[in-house]
Amino acid sequence: MDWWAVGVLIFEMAAGYPPFMADEPVKTYEKIAAGKVNFPAHFSSEIKNLIWNLLQVDLSKRYGNLKDGVNDIKSHIWFATTDWVGLVNRRLEAPFVPKVKGAGDVTNFDVYADEKIKAEPTDRFVKEFADF
Repeated sequence: MDWWAVGVLIFEMAAGYPPFMADEPVKTYEKIAAGKVNFPAHFSSEIKNLIWNLLQVDLSKRYGNLKDGVNDIKSHIWFATTDWVGLVNRRLEAPFVPKVKGAGDVTNFDVYADEKIKAEPTDRFVKEFADF
């Protein structure tokens, strides 16, 4: 994970779709390389500023890579109410906790007509990753 990917993730979580989309993969790559982002109208100036600085094509201008490193991100106005210590110490209450019926429950995900494969939960490597 890098800071550019964090910018993509924040955009997708707030917009519901990725920041770089095109009908052909090569067009998507061109948009990424050019750093062209169209923000939805409902985005606040704060989130636009944060995402813009995380999706900077020029690494010398991208948040996370500057002199103050991650502190440029953590101190950004969009994160003003974030309790970073509470987050690290897992003391924060999640704003939304989905209801699940058990391991492998996918009822919280959208169903698409072209899905032909049913995912079943498997625990093939439980022993290998017990202490992971």
